[in-house]
Amino acid sequence: MPKDISAEITSLKQRFGSRLCIMGHHYQHDMVVQHCDITGDSLELARRVAQVQAEHIVFCGVWFMGESAALLAGHNQRVYLPNPDADCLMSRMTPARLVRTVLEQLAAAGHPAIPLAYVNTDVELKAVVGEYGGAVCTSANARTMLRWALGQGERVLFLPDRHLGDNTATQLGIDPEERHVLRVGARGLVQPETQALNRRLLLWPGCCAIHARFSPDDVAAARATHPGCRIVAHPECREEVIAACDAAGSTAFLIKEAERLAAETPGCTLVVGTENNLVNRLAARHAKQCRIVPLGHAICGNMAKVTEKRLWQTLTALDCGTAIPVTVDENVQKPARLALTRMLAACGQ
Repeated sequence: MPKDISAEITSLKQRFGSRLCIMGHHYQHDMVVQHCDITGDSLELARRVAQVQAEHIVFCGVWFMGESAALLAGHNQRVYLPNPDADCLMSRMTPARLVRTVLEQLAAAGHPAIPLAYVNTDVELKAVVGEYGGAVCTSANARTMLRWALGQGERVLFLPDRHLGDNTATQLGIDPEERHVLRVGARGLVQPETQALNRRLLLWPGCCAIHARFSPDDVAAARATHPGCRIVAHPECREEVIAACDAAGSTAFLIKEAERLAAETPGCTLVVGTENNLVNRLAARHAKQCRIVPLGHAICGNMAKVTEKRLWQTLTALDCGTAIPVTVDENVQKPARLALTRMLAACGQ
């Protein structure tokens, strides 16, 4: 291993030139982000993939993000992940076979649903969603996509994050009485005859372990510690947490909110409820204008698996011709891509 990995990465990037593009999610560590040509949230990165002309795309993020990039990339492009073991626990909460079974059970019971899948899902699940007429969404466009999905049928199955589904429904004015969190077991719906399957919005019982750990007590403690502060959080947090905050939104929203407050209210304190790598980056960026602190400890262990060393190893392997690209089973490519492109079309690309 070289003494100066950062310098080696810079040298490799220069060697590849326009043939290489490094993309990274906002939750990556600064040591990785410094090498990225494009950074963004899930929606921004999905939009940008189609615009990238480079032959090689190295995607610094978790597995499902690399799969989505591979689906949207051109035929002559290849996508690589610095660490294929960087997974997402929430994406594993919706096994494709189980979701298919539930959709079939709902239809058989006379309550067919349009599936709307959070982008934090694997390609097999996206394929099921595409097959059943549904689409993908991100935290940035959840309102747009839920409105779209409701226009496609009588009810929507939102999966896997029930908290994002709940918070988005509240924003759209969907009454809690029109929602139902499904009870799901290994074989599908648990005692479906006792469940309110006729509700307008059915929610899969999944969540993000990182954002779900925040509580209303954390919000109360932040207000006591920082009188007059403004508190914003990611909509993957529980609904009661969002209700106690001043605002909520995607990572892109949180970044813009920090920029706005730094410019308009210098000296203020902003408390941000999301993954700490992003919060720490915002704190450093706006240190001279305002104070930005995390709502609590929230580090995604899977995002942390993508390190500067791993990035260097991937670029070195790419330079030697031994890097292994992300591949997607041909049987699921078409419907999975359809679920993604429906989202991009509904959002005007």
